[in-house]
Amino acid sequence: LKKDGLVDKLVVTDAQGDANIQIQQIQSLIDSNVDAILLDSGSSTAPTRVLEEACKKGIAIINFDSLVDTDNVTAKINTDSGQWGAGAAEFLVKALGGKGNILVLNGPAGVSVSDDRRKGAEPVLKANPDIKILAETNTPYNVAPAQEAVTSLLFANPDIDGILSLGGALSAGAVLALEKQGRDMVPITGENARQFLELWQKNKLKSWATMQPNWLGALSAYAAVEALQGKDIPAFVKIPLPIIDDSNLADYLARAKDFPADGYIYSPYDKALFDKLLAQK
Repeated sequence: LKKDGLVDKLVVTDAQGDANIQIQQIQSLIDSNVDAILLDSGSSTAPTRVLEEACKKGIAIINFDSLVDTDNVTAKINTDSGQWGAGAAEFLVKALGGKGNILVLNGPAGVSVSDDRRKGAEPVLKANPDIKILAETNTPYNVAPAQEAVTSLLFANPDIDGILSLGGALSAGAVLALEKQGRDMVPITGENARQFLELWQKNKLKSWATMQPNWLGALSAYAAVEALQGKDIPAFVKIPLPIIDDSNLADYLARAKDFPADGYIYSPYDKALFDKLLAQK
């Protein structure tokens, strides 16, 4: 976009998960008279007022990944987090033959992508009452806090048959906790985190994963420029969920060298894909 002269300057901020800091950052961007804001929200409700102000000033707002409750945005771009959670739960139920004791690993509470994945899993779990939830966690989407949380839960709950993990770094942390305690591996769900996929292959895990494509930010930038050019952008752009299983795990890991050790091995993207996604009605 810069090469085509469509973007002059890109300003990146990081609130480190603090909703109040993010509000301050958004306000600063508004005061700087930016043309567009790309928002991966740290809270589904906290930015409501400041986004309303941005809308009134005519700023294009593209909300992606972790969504806000308000409709005061130009567009929202995301996968179906409910479908994400339901697919993970369905895999685990099937892998356990409909019966077993499980742990549920969630991301931070109050973050829409985490909450919605858990909501999506709930009907599947309720329909299978022989699946017993021993404990649940809410941690940042990072390996270390997930490993620490699962380590504690393993000591408290020695009889664990499966792990419903609703995030890739969480899954990596869980597998490392099992390894450190010398425990047998159990069926576990996850995401496209490189470390988790490598542990999956190493330990021959019984696993299933999907992904939040890491190019959602790039698509959001493209959508913002399209909107500023007067083009019609859908209010919600639904991104299909790719599935990772034993049939294509090696294909993802074949590209691992192109991604950081703590990164996510995402699917390829290009302008043609973005145009196709934005053309959805």
